Amino acid sequence: MKTPPLQLRNGALAATFCGALITSAAMAADNPASADNPQVKRGAHLVAVSGCHDCHTPFKMGKNGPEPDMTQMLSGHPQGMVMPPPPKLDVAWMWAGSATNTAFAGPWGISYAVNLTSDADTGIGKWKADNFVKAIKTGKHLGVSRPIMPPMPWQAYSHYADADLRAIFAYLKTVPAIKNKVPDYAPPAAPPASPAGKPTAPK
Repeated sequence: MKTPPLQLRNGALAATFCGALITSAAMAADNPASADNPQVKRGAHLVAVSGCHDCHTPFKMGKNGPEPDMTQMLSGHPQGMVMPPPPKLDVAWMWAGSATNTAFAGPWGISYAVNLTSDADTGIGKWKADNFVKAIKTGKHLGVSRPIMPPMPWQAYSHYADADLRAIFAYLKTVPAIKNKVPDYAPPAAPPASPAGKPTAPK
């Protein structure tokens, strides 16, 4: 068996090396090395200034009033907190929120802040960066599923550059996993039917 010419051997090595670099870069985007990673640091800053903790970290009562419970950081609505039916809403009070600021009721139904920790089963541990970017850009869960409901301000966040959204995702993947299965979104109840079988007009 003949040894390939030096140029071919060098070309093959270069192609293998470049392929490894591309693969490593793609893996790094979904699995950041540590909190010291510049991309992760950027993401942590953006999460802090974007108000992500305001809804995705349950509130508790502190000495100065309600404050995020950082022991449950970004874990979403507590699975053990079963919400009663929401209060009656009207044109003056259009929506209501839970004491933890993780559950919200309005004309869209009842929505719950999702678990943003790295837990594989109940959080975003199995998500890829592309899923996250597409979700924020399109306002759809995982970028392909049901619409993301209020009060999540995805319309505002959709103006973030892709690099910033990827930085946010890189940081979220470093957040310690908390197993917390958030309740499913509940669509609004259908209006009651009239005697003729037609829905009655809302009052």
